Amino acid sequence: MIRTCFLALLAAAASAQTPHIAPPAHPPQLAPLAYSVAGRVLAAPTTDPRFGAQSLTYQWPGTCFEAAFTGTAVFFATGSANEILHVTLDQQPPMPLVKPASGAWQVSGLAAGAHTIRIDVVTESQAAPDTFLGFALPPGEEPLAPPHRARQIEFIGDSHTVGYGNTSPTRDCTEDQVWATTDSSQSFTALVARHYDADDQNNSISGHGIVRNYNGSPGDPVPIAWPYVLLDKKHLYNDSHWRPQVVVIALGTNDFSTPLHAAEPWKTRAELHADYEAAYLRFLQTLRLRNPQAYFILWATDMADGEIAAEESKVVDAWKASGEKRVSFLAISGLQFTACNYHPSLADDRTIAARLEQMIDSVPNVWQNP
Repeated sequence: MIRTCFLALLAAAASAQTPHIAPPAHPPQLAPLAYSVAGRVLAAPTTDPRFGAQSLTYQWPGTCFEAAFTGTAVFFATGSANEILHVTLDQQPPMPLVKPASGAWQVSGLAAGAHTIRIDVVTESQAAPDTFLGFALPPGEEPLAPPHRARQIEFIGDSHTVGYGNTSPTRDCTEDQVWATTDSSQSFTALVARHYDADDQNNSISGHGIVRNYNGSPGDPVPIAWPYVLLDKKHLYNDSHWRPQVVVIALGTNDFSTPLHAAEPWKTRAELHADYEAAYLRFLQTLRLRNPQAYFILWATDMADGEIAAEESKVVDAWKASGEKRVSFLAISGLQFTACNYHPSLADDRTIAARLEQMIDSVPNVWQNP
């Protein structure tokens, strides 16, 4: 299995097709189909060997699975999951699966020829991880190997990076509405990755910051959770194939967007600033050890009267003062925040993506590092 995600979709051999998804009434004998993965996954022995020897458990946002084949039907299997999956065949609009039942699913109605199937996990899964069992083909169909992508981008952040409620037409949302309108496949992370035909990881947690979570709420700040495959912190993440040329980070919204409370460890805003700056710099140094050749972009909105951007830019300045050269800070203003609970909308995601692409394009030879 190649741990990448093929973002350039194969065109179907014939254009006339109306694919649909349903549990198979009488599944035929199946053969596992190799697939690529974008995102952090934990492998375990499978519960359905028709789809391969391993199942994959995942929890960070934006995970996707993709396979290629020649034929008229393809199967995949999921575990019990509280998520929305977008299933895309070739270049057609995605077909949503909302809280799919565990077990096998058949995608049929395809014209004969070469196809790519891609499954995007578009919801956030902080409460519990989900599981994917794999793809499979019926007799007579031909597997095609998923390609390796040379470009890799890692995104680290909070709800803005997740794509929290970004498809919502209103700012007023219940928790259920936030869940239903979050679409990481349309967030700026996915837009930038598709623009560069790059594999990406979205290692972000809504409501969490560098040292402080939203309104002082409990939970691991992002730098504490980042080293692990899942949020339970039982398995360190280590994949020798994941060496991004670009790392994009936006953290500080949850540290600074609400007032301090008496029970919190920081008695003044200045103490919070000092702790944030020191912890962020340590996190960057850890990331640099993991990615010695990567170019880093730290970006921030103009929320909280500019406090977030001011603090993050201080961190970049301190890192540069220590000798770091492959880092830039990007301030992004003019966002409308019309999605759930004043979060970036799809239009805002496009604005963020365009600004990041402009900065990435300004870095000479940014993709040439191994």
